[in-house]
Amino acid sequence: MNPYVLATLLSSLGLGTTLTFASSHWLLAWMGLEVNTLAIVPLMAQHHHPRAVEATTKYFLIQATAAAVILFASTTNAWITGEWNMTNMSDPVATTMILAALSLKVGLAPMHFWMPEVLQGLDLLTGLILSTWQKLAPFALIIQTSQTFDPLLLTALGLTSTLVDGWGGLNQTQLRKVLAYSSIAHMGWMVIILQHAPHLTFLALLMYILMTSAAFLTLKLSYATKVGTLATTWSKSPLLTATTALVLLSLGGLPPLTGFMPKWLILQELAKQDLPLTATVMALAALISLYFYLRLCYAMTLTISPNTATSTTPWRTQTNQISAPLALSTVMALGLLPIAPTITTLVI
Repeated sequence: MNPYVLATLLSSLGLGTTLTFASSHWLLAWMGLEVNTLAIVPLMAQHHHPRAVEATTKYFLIQATAAAVILFASTTNAWITGEWNMTNMSDPVATTMILAALSLKVGLAPMHFWMPEVLQGLDLLTGLILSTWQKLAPFALIIQTSQTFDPLLLTALGLTSTLVDGWGGLNQTQLRKVLAYSSIAHMGWMVIILQHAPHLTFLALLMYILMTSAAFLTLKLSYATKVGTLATTWSKSPLLTATTALVLLSLGGLPPLTGFMPKWLILQELAKQDLPLTATVMALAALISLYFYLRLCYAMTLTISPNTATSTTPWRTQTNQISAPLALSTVMALGLLPIAPTITTLVI
């Protein structure tokens, strides 16, 4: 892609998200979401592969539908209340419609069906942008309007997302689909605590972005898109294999890694709010997720690739990819738990 075009598209991505962050008016927020969607569509379709074009079309239709619902619901709310301000959401029907549309935008279950299919059709860098940056604007709107949503509905969305992720990711052999289901589960953890402690939602989102960035950049460096390919990476770069296994365990929320921090604090807060059953279901759903992360770790570190592997074994040549972002995100994805009190103080 032409560097000038790429710079324009990335600037538009930044502009769209910033516009949504800074707005308290529904029309401006909607405009920011639309700029975001239109900026990433050319990045998704840049390879002109049938799978990429299919993924782009699906993504565009889903995002356009969600944006139309947001526009309709905010217009309805403005008609009833007389103002476009986000803080004045008094109509329950409009509020529920906006929550459904924003859930569709970020891929919360049961509006998650597009997410694995779209992510599977993209290259790893565009998939990284879709899994991290594209979540920021809709999640900012969810956080801003969280006090107007029905707590029971948010709890149901959170529980459904974590359970769907656990079951959906169990049988996957495609790494991008595994990361898509991982994204759905993390969104569920963020939503379930939103009513009680919004600062923990922000912390969980920050940790999710760090861990997902490390996972995507690692897979990009080793050219791995299938579980079978992972078995060939140990002989090429043993240190990267070890850190990849740890990053995957961090995504699963295993102590003493960074991923344990948000889960631990969210379960603690749920227990404080007298919601022991919800906390128990969330913890059990996290165990299901941890199982398929362990499956990937097993494939990487404890198996030897068969000689008749269908995947092409990568040449052991020196890579020309930039590894500094990978190193930085891996260190943060593995080692932030000891400074959890400092991070929580900064976030609060």
